[in-house]
Amino acid sequence: MRVALHHYQEPSTCGYLADRLQRLEYVIAQSITSAEYQTLMEHGWRHFGHMLFRPACEGCVACRTVRIDVKAFRPNRNQRRVARLNAGVMEPAFVPPECTPEVLRLYDAWHDHQSENKGWPAHFSGDGSQFEQSFVRQPFQVEQWEYRLDGQLVGTGYVDILPNALSAIYFFYDSNIKDRSPGIWNVLRIIEEARTREIPHVYLGYLVEGCPGMAYKGTFHPAEVRELGKEWQPLPTL
Repeated sequence: MRVALHHYQEPSTCGYLADRLQRLEYVIAQSITSAEYQTLMEHGWRHFGHMLFRPACEGCVACRTVRIDVKAFRPNRNQRRVARLNAGVMEPAFVPPECTPEVLRLYDAWHDHQSENKGWPAHFSGDGSQFEQSFVRQPFQVEQWEYRLDGQLVGTGYVDILPNALSAIYFFYDSNIKDRSPGIWNVLRIIEEARTREIPHVYLGYLVEGCPGMAYKGTFHPAEVRELGKEWQPLPTL
């Protein structure tokens, strides 16, 4: 890995737990291989494009990396319902990352909905340059997963293709299809695709205890979680 910049963010209000402060460690990678990133990811790092980050919060270890055991995974009752609803109807197409007008409109609409309903900061993507930096200009292989209903783009996800893992980077969707549980469906499809490609693990980023928006990640079993500086531990079934 070749590092262009390494710095620590000043403490600010946590985006997951509003009563706490967050501090992130950042690295801008001029170059990094998928194998190098997988090693970092196993120790708490995530990325958007060439920007890598991990929590460096004083006195808080709520952000735990979570990964699913693909071979052993068994869907629960709700996940089976979501699969029946969407299988064969809303399947992903795997394409190279591209900032098309269609994708950017969906991304903006998603953020507008989250701002209005969940208090996210106001968002405007402008000419898409920031979107391209986060999702299109990648240091190693990333796939853009596009979900359509009746020909209309209703969901887009980004997935790292790593030597021994698929890693969900980000997913956004049309709020009008929320009854289809598209977020859960996207994870189920990543797991199924990992099984098809004989890849042992799917990483979902951070599982943050006390953050309702992250709770769904704890419903996929069997899975493991890892705090910074510690070993992998089985994720208890709720």
